[in-house]
Amino acid sequence: MRNNTLRLALVALAGVLAAPVVNAAATFTIINTNAPGVGFNDLSPRAPVGGNTGTTLGEQRINAFVHAVSKWADTLDSSVDIVMDAAFVAQTCTPTGAVLGSAGAITVHADFANAPLPNTWYSSALANKRSGVDQDTRPGPAGADLRARFNINLGQPGCLDGVPFYLGLDNNHGPLIDFVAVLTHEMGHGLGFQTFTGSGGTGATLAGLGVPSAWDHFMLDETQGLTWANMTDAQRAASTVNTRKLVWTGAAVTAAAPGVLSFGVPALIVGGPAAGAASGQYVVGQATFGRPLSAGATTGDIMPISQVTAATGDGCTPFGAADRLAANGNIVIVNRGVCGFIVKAANAQAAGARGLIVADNVAGSPPPDLGGADPAITIPAVRVTLADGQRIRAALTKRSRTKSGVSATLTVNLSQLAGASTSGFVQLFTPNPYQQGSSLSHYDTGASRNLLMEPAINPDLTHEVTPPFDLTFPLFQDIGW
Repeated sequence: MRNNTLRLALVALAGVLAAPVVNAAATFTIINTNAPGVGFNDLSPRAPVGGNTGTTLGEQRINAFVHAVSKWADTLDSSVDIVMDAAFVAQTCTPTGAVLGSAGAITVHADFANAPLPNTWYSSALANKRSGVDQDTRPGPAGADLRARFNINLGQPGCLDGVPFYLGLDNNHGPLIDFVAVLTHEMGHGLGFQTFTGSGGTGATLAGLGVPSAWDHFMLDETQGLTWANMTDAQRAASTVNTRKLVWTGAAVTAAAPGVLSFGVPALIVGGPAAGAASGQYVVGQATFGRPLSAGATTGDIMPISQVTAATGDGCTPFGAADRLAANGNIVIVNRGVCGFIVKAANAQAAGARGLIVADNVAGSPPPDLGGADPAITIPAVRVTLADGQRIRAALTKRSRTKSGVSATLTVNLSQLAGASTSGFVQLFTPNPYQQGSSLSHYDTGASRNLLMEPAINPDLTHEVTPPFDLTFPLFQDIGW
């Protein structure tokens, strides 16, 4: 294949061309495609904030954009200008959640001069850098390398109410959303932090042409033992939802991971003479209350309770005599229900339980954390998926009133990096069910420290993209930057 280009859909709006951001390594040009008075051109007055000296809303947005672009311009190396089409537009919103932004490459290219791998799609900016030639010479926004859109309604009623973008440059965002971090994240996608294979969870290659993305050569499914470049569509579709089993094998990321991620993965380890098929280590969500998991493990037999009501579910009322006998000195398993997690934990603790396992009542993985706060709760608690809860409960059918022969260990696996598999490869985000716009083209949410290219912007992010703070640039190095 020679000089093939697929052009993705682009809506070009009226706007002005911003001044180029020129740094020693790369030059970025931002094309502002907002209409007059809108988005980057909003003339609403604003007081300077956090090192951002702009005096209008639009000017502050542009200043933050230039600040984030400068980070990438200092980090990447390209002799060809990197052109971005950027605008504020309406995005998906609810009162409690919102899409902050979206970005991606506008065109992809294969078999250009000096391509790292043959017959492989690369984002426009990377193809230009490798070849030294602009692969798409169309003028204006149509020929841009990246297209980025940001939520113009954020913080307004009905759109993550009261939580707007923080436009300061100093990362002092408090409870607000740090716009510089969002900008840096979205530009990362457009510069190459994305696969063009498997959109929608189908596992299909881009446009069904059978041509892999650069990412596909580094995405390994540890269950199947295959990279995406060597899979069928059906195998990739299965891999897409193989939670925490799809990893990145690139040498740069793997080498940098121990200097960025911390050791210690929260875990539930099930064993014992009656465990049978339930034996093994389980992925868990941690509780924000109770004793944190640590290498000093909490152990005990797993015991269900019998006091269940249709109205509230199990664990929502104080345990009766039989359940107190079962819980005492053991680890209680309950299903998620209508009452709060801290209610279940408090009732289990009052009955003498050493720990609590909450099994989800709807399918999905990985299991989210258990929310809530109660300083009176001192036992550890974890959450497992519906399928894992059913697997554990199936092993509890032959038990006495006080013992099950199925043991639980609530612990932290200090031999494993948080965000990497036991092989040392960093995990990619593969929730089940598939999440459009989030699955695959992000690092997994289990990473600690939190990484820029996780599917959500965490409040403790720095504005850095390199080790020892982050693993974004090492992945770029793996694909050819």
